[in-house]
Amino acid sequence: MLDCLLIAHHRTVRTAILANLLLASTLLLGPLAARAQDDAATPAAVATPNAVDTDEEAPVDTHDVAALTREFTDPLTTLPQLFVQDAYTPENYGTEAPANRAILRFIVPRLPRFSLLPFVQLVRPSISLVTVPTGKRSGDTRTEFGDMQLFDFAVLPWPSHESGLLMAVGPVFIFPTATHRAASQGAWQVGPGFGALYKGIPGLLFGCLIQNPISFAYTSDKRQPLSTLLIQPIFSAYLGRGFYIKSADSTWATFLRHGQSTTLPLSVGLGNVIVREGWLPLNLSVSGEWMAYRQYAPVAPQTTVRFGMTVALPGLWSW
Repeated sequence: MLDCLLIAHHRTVRTAILANLLLASTLLLGPLAARAQDDAATPAAVATPNAVDTDEEAPVDTHDVAALTREFTDPLTTLPQLFVQDAYTPENYGTEAPANRAILRFIVPRLPRFSLLPFVQLVRPSISLVTVPTGKRSGDTRTEFGDMQLFDFAVLPWPSHESGLLMAVGPVFIFPTATHRAASQGAWQVGPGFGALYKGIPGLLFGCLIQNPISFAYTSDKRQPLSTLLIQPIFSAYLGRGFYIKSADSTWATFLRHGQSTTLPLSVGLGNVIVREGWLPLNLSVSGEWMAYRQYAPVAPQTTVRFGMTVALPGLWSW
């Protein structure tokens, strides 16, 4: 009986927090939607830069559905976005308990005239609410806020935009902000990151995002040093009428220390971009993920289903 009450309590807490996140997103999107409607009255404000600097990358035309499908998949996009995703894992290796991860992420580009850097700067903070297994039984779970992640990349000025190749480098940070040790890696981490995308073929996007956070301080003396190589392969193909297929949600993780785990999941998904007059551009997607390979990982996701929603925020170009 006590286990049932604890499970119900955790589910109630998770539902309440998700409701608060959605409410906060609604309050944020309300003023931005009004601003986007004002911007829509002057199409040039969205399709071309406001300044006379010709070296800056032009904002994406938010009326071009094919272009938007790539921007919603591209982690190096200069289109401001609010990203919300829920990843539910009904089957895990090593336990009968399910897992869940709700993610809230902003993509905030800083154009050169608004930045200390002479390059386009991409700032991407992420917060999460996670339900993690704490035992072998199906009811052994705990729901808490997870660690905060942040990367700050500078888009390289070469090669030229005409080549279709885009590259970026910058630091990656992980902050141990989780509300319980079971939901945290327990370490302050920083390391290099690199991204490369190829957009030279109409309707297609190829690329990868590579990160290597390395621990340097810990929340407890029982925590072990960490150095994790994270590789996110990215592919998307536009099908027409706003629909596209993608394989861009899986992240391969290898802990660069002897005897630590390696996991290589694969994913495939379908998305739809919705563009309507007076609305902010919206992207809805669903994808499935399967663990293709794992080593030294006693507990790891076996199958995962992801539901995502991304809202473009063209009104933030003035940042």
